[in-house]
Amino acid sequence: MASTLRQRLPIEVKSSIPQDDDSQSSSSSNIYDDYEQSLKPFTPPTFTIKDLLGAIPAHCYERSALKSFSYVFGDFTMLAIFYYLATFIDPSFGKNGNILAGTQGILAKWSLWTLYWAFAGWVGTGVWILGHECGHQAFSTSKTLNNTMGLILHSFVLVPYHAWRISHSKHHAATGHMTRDEVFVPAVRSEKTKPTGKKVVIDGLSWDELLEDSPIYSLFWLVVQQVFGWPAYLVYNVSGQTWYPPFTNHFLPSSKLFDDRHRNQILLSDLGLTVMISGIYMFAKTYGFGAMMKYYGIPYLLVNHWLVMLTFLQHTDPNMPHYRASEWTFPRGALCTIDRNLLGFVGPYLTHGICETHIAHHIHSKIPHYHAWEATAALKEFLGEYYSYTDENMFVSLWKVFRTCRFVEDDDQVVFYKDAYGRAQRRVVYPQVASDSGVDVDASS
Repeated sequence: MASTLRQRLPIEVKSSIPQDDDSQSSSSSNIYDDYEQSLKPFTPPTFTIKDLLGAIPAHCYERSALKSFSYVFGDFTMLAIFYYLATFIDPSFGKNGNILAGTQGILAKWSLWTLYWAFAGWVGTGVWILGHECGHQAFSTSKTLNNTMGLILHSFVLVPYHAWRISHSKHHAATGHMTRDEVFVPAVRSEKTKPTGKKVVIDGLSWDELLEDSPIYSLFWLVVQQVFGWPAYLVYNVSGQTWYPPFTNHFLPSSKLFDDRHRNQILLSDLGLTVMISGIYMFAKTYGFGAMMKYYGIPYLLVNHWLVMLTFLQHTDPNMPHYRASEWTFPRGALCTIDRNLLGFVGPYLTHGICETHIAHHIHSKIPHYHAWEATAALKEFLGEYYSYTDENMFVSLWKVFRTCRFVEDDDQVVFYKDAYGRAQRRVVYPQVASDSGVDVDASS
């Protein structure tokens, strides 16, 4: 039993007709071949970086500090207006509200706070995205201005700017690479099945294997990912490469994520966080912990949620390949992402299109977000079937992808995610190369 479930064969056929071992093996092989052939084929693209960059209009690479500052001004103006309006919620609504009291007042109060948290969380994510542009030097043509604004913007949402910038640049340099990418690296089959000595085992099966198909179990771990995923990544490098030593993090200059030349930049990032945390502490000391959580704490947690959700879905999908060293190229890696729409108007207007234009961002990360739309349109036309997009509701996608993308195979050079039963949705097909001998080769002979 344990062995059968742990292998998670995609198809199991039972027959009442006795068969010898050879016939059973042949039948099983034929069934698996039929299953493989039923999968949608994928041929690794052969674009060069020159091809991809050339498909984007030249003016999309232009950066404007003035235009970028207009978005910073817009985001902080919205946050200030939201904050100002939120100061009227508790006095005006609630059990003894000035405008609406009693049960209706309580319902109105928490409805308005929920509205504030939603919009403050979205706009706060927009602030994170603008800091992200600074890290890619897309904010302006000045590296000094970019890094100064990036430090300010990311410190505001408690992100260690330079530490994140350095590790994130490695992600862009090796997106989709099984051993070099820095975030949301797929687990391999052997990691999902190897004994750890710490698991509760029943009849040879660990709790993970017994429960991983349960919706409640999946929902629990999905919530854990969304609430703790971002701080866990910063503190423990969760979802990064497993060859990093334990406690690899984004706060210590000695971390293996950085070189000696990064030391002062990491310390500067830590200083930015210290200043921001001190400001939050003073606010809580003056107005109370509850007020701090209402105005900043809950929107901050929502920023973390959106950040994890966006990045997870940008780089995780059963139709998206990952490559090992012999098959990986930068153009292939840049296309290992997918454009999605974030909740209608929210993505284009409040989070600066980071979901809707992510392929263009990976092809050339210095393209500012206000040009990424035109770049995306050009790439969509140029890439054809290699342009990946879905307008499926992102919460639906989050649930489906989290349940479907469990592991990849250990040895294949081009791999796709498989579900808990070992079922993939794509198969790799390489183009047939014509024989140069002048003799046609029949692959079936």
